[in-house]
Amino acid sequence: MADLDALGDFNNVDPKQFAQLVKGASDAQLGELMAGPQRKAILDTIFARFPELFRADRAGSTNAIIHWTITGAPDGGAETYELVIADGTCVLSPSPDQEPKLAITVGPVDFLKVVSGAGNPMMMFMTGKLKAKGDLGLAANIANLFDIPKA
Repeated sequence: MADLDALGDFNNVDPKQFAQLVKGASDAQLGELMAGPQRKAILDTIFARFPELFRADRAGSTNAIIHWTITGAPDGGAETYELVIADGTCVLSPSPDQEPKLAITVGPVDFLKVVSGAGNPMMMFMTGKLKAKGDLGLAANIANLFDIPKA
């Protein structure tokens, strides 16, 4: 897992390098990483980058509150992050307390694949690895709203 050690200092890994690391790692390596002490820091950094990767030019008049729940925490729980898209901006909410228009639930390995461009969210939805509740049209279009780096 030497290559993934770079993710331990995730703030210094650019999105393209992150995508390459995820693509080159096995599911077992990603699972081990996301079961470890870096999990929260990795998730926090990924979600902090969402506003930077937001494509306002593709969002049009989209206004939505999106909850992302990442399951498989070491304690058996999950973390939920709230993105607020409104008036051409995307903001990470400090706490997920608003009613979402879309709620996405996904395991940690599949989440890393989705946000690195290494996984197909539609296929994950069809196979039950990614669950979406609420505005399914928004769910189908969500990848287009962000400039997802690809390896």
